[in-house]
Amino acid sequence: MKILPGRDASSTKMLKSLVMHKKDNGITVVSFDVEGTLVTTDFSSAIWFELIPGRYSKRYGLNFEEATMKVRQAYDSIGDQRLEWYDVQYWFTRFDLGNADIAMEELQPRVRYYPDTKDVLKQLQNKFVLSVASGSPRPFLKHLLRDIEHNFHAVYSSTSDYQQVKTADFWAAMCRDLDVAPGQIIHIGDHMQFDFIEPASIGINAFHLDRNQEGGMATSLRSLNELVPLVKNI
Repeated sequence: MKILPGRDASSTKMLKSLVMHKKDNGITVVSFDVEGTLVTTDFSSAIWFELIPGRYSKRYGLNFEEATMKVRQAYDSIGDQRLEWYDVQYWFTRFDLGNADIAMEELQPRVRYYPDTKDVLKQLQNKFVLSVASGSPRPFLKHLLRDIEHNFHAVYSSTSDYQQVKTADFWAAMCRDLDVAPGQIIHIGDHMQFDFIEPASIGINAFHLDRNQEGGMATSLRSLNELVPLVKNI
């Protein structure tokens, strides 16, 4: 059980009890992606496109624009299908920039939740087991979830816990860990492949979140508020 760091055995027992109690009642778990779903991308963007290029600039004596170009080229050489792309310490080590976690702490004020996040979590937390299913590594999640982690009974990082992106195999492993069938889970997230196509392929009730209406699908949701009535009706 990938419980939140610091939760004890009694928390794990409570989660399993909730799952078992609701097994015969349809939907048991409501799962959320993090970045682009619960949390804006401000924190991550500041790390990838301000902090790292800025430190790269100072480390190698380049201006910020030159450093940004070099860093972006390095990002592109890896791509978001590989684990290294998500690992901020990998980039700090590769560029010889020091300790990533210390640097990330400086940017904690840049973590911003969407206006609907806390209200929707409050509406659902006493009715369902809430979980996080994210591709962000745990060092990121420590910062991104700091003010809302109390809402969740379990947190899964595909990259940190399973060393993969959110493939169908990851989703199947999460179901096994929660001891529920795929059809008993609802998941919502903003990545078409990892949050919709992959979980739906194994039977999870997946919803694509398209906050900026950038052409997902006609059925894509525009906010978490739209999820609440759907959860109640499934």
